[in-house]
Amino acid sequence: MFKLSKLVGVTFSAQALIQLLGLLSGILIVHLLPTKEYALYTLSNAMLGTMTVLADGGISAGVMTQGAKVWQDKEKLGTVIATGLELRRKFAIFSLVISLPILFYLLRHHGADLMFTILIMLSIVPAFYAALSDNILEIAPKLHQDIPRLQKNQLAAGVGRFFMITISLFIFPWTFIAILGNGIPRIWANFKLKKISAGYADADQKPDPAIRAEIITLVKRIIPGSIYYCLSGQITIWLISVFGSTNSVAQAGALSRLSMILTVLTVLNSTLILPRFARIADNARLIFNRYMQIQMALLVISACIVGVVWLFPTQTLWILGKDYSNLKTEVVLNVAVSCINMIAGICFGLSTSRGWIVNPVISISINILSIIVGVIFINVSTLKGVLTLNIFIGLVDVLIYLIYTLYKIKSLKLS
Repeated sequence: MFKLSKLVGVTFSAQALIQLLGLLSGILIVHLLPTKEYALYTLSNAMLGTMTVLADGGISAGVMTQGAKVWQDKEKLGTVIATGLELRRKFAIFSLVISLPILFYLLRHHGADLMFTILIMLSIVPAFYAALSDNILEIAPKLHQDIPRLQKNQLAAGVGRFFMITISLFIFPWTFIAILGNGIPRIWANFKLKKISAGYADADQKPDPAIRAEIITLVKRIIPGSIYYCLSGQITIWLISVFGSTNSVAQAGALSRLSMILTVLTVLNSTLILPRFARIADNARLIFNRYMQIQMALLVISACIVGVVWLFPTQTLWILGKDYSNLKTEVVLNVAVSCINMIAGICFGLSTSRGWIVNPVISISINILSIIVGVIFINVSTLKGVLTLNIFIGLVDVLIYLIYTLYKIKSLKLS
C-alpha cells in the first residue's frame, strides 16, 4: 500500500505539472492564433485523434492483455511489443488513406488555401509518427510500474512542447507551426521511451505469428467500435464543422482546452490502475471490489470538477480570453461531457485490459439509437445543443461498459 501511495503521489505530481504545461500551451495557442487559424487547428487535432485511433484499432489493448501474461519474462514481453509495433505500422497506412482526404476537404471547406492545407497535412506527420509507437512502448514499463522514468520522459516532452509553441507562435501565428510544436517533442521523447522499454522488453525480438493471431482476434472485436467511435467521439467538431460556422468550430476547440486537466486522471488510470487491474488473478470478488472503488472515485472527482466550473464559469472562461467570455452555459456542459467521456473511456480500458470486449454490433447499435433519439429531441444546430447531445450519448456509453463488465465479473465468479 505504501508503494502504491508513493507511485500515485509521483504520478499525480508529475502529471499535474505536465498538464499545467499542456494547459498553458493550449491557452497560448488560443490567444496567439487568429480565430480562423484556431478553427483549422481544432479540425486538424480532431483528425489527428481519429488517425491515431484508426492506427491502433485495439492493438494496444491486445498488447497489454498479452503482455500482462508474460510481463516478468523479458524476451517474451519483447516479442509481444515487437508484434504490436509491426501491426501498428500496417494499420497506419490504412489510417492515412482514410483520414487525409477528409482533412483536406474540411480544411478547404473552412477557407484554408491550397498551400496552407498541404503544410497543415504535412505538419501532422511527426505527431502521428510518434503516436504509432508511444503507447505501445509504454506498456512494458507500466507493467513493471517504472513510473518515475515514464513521468520524467513525459515531463521533458511537455517542457519542449511549451517552449517550441511559445517561441514559434509569437513569430509565426499559423496552424501548421502550432501542430509542429506539438509533434516534434513527442518524437524526441519516443527515442528516450525506447531505451526505457528495452530495460524490460528485449528490443531485438521479432514479431511472433501466434501472438499476432491473438492480438488480431482482439482487434477484430475492437476495431468496428474504434472506427465508429472515431466519428461519434468527435461528434461536436464534426457536426459544427459541417453545419456550423468557422467561429463555432473555434469556440468548440477553445472549450476543449479547459478539459485538459482531466488528462491527469486518464494518465493515472493508464499508468497505475489499468496495468494493476489487468494483472489481478481471476478472483471475482477482488476484481469487483477494485472495479467499484475505481467507479466511485471517478464519480466523486467528476462531480467536484463540474461543480467548480458551474459555480465559477466567468473565472473559468477568463483563461480563454474575451472572445469566448459569453460561453457560460457551454463551458459547464463541455466539462460535463469531458468527465462523462473520461469515465466511459476508463470503463472501456478496464474491460479490454482483461480481454472483455463488448460485441461491437451491440455497442454500435445502441450508440446509434441513442444518437437518433437525441437528435429527435435536442436542437443540434447550436453548440449548446450538440454538447447536450454528447452528454446523453456519453451516459449511454458508460452504462454499456459498466453493465457488461459487471456481467463478466459475475460470469467469472460462476465459472
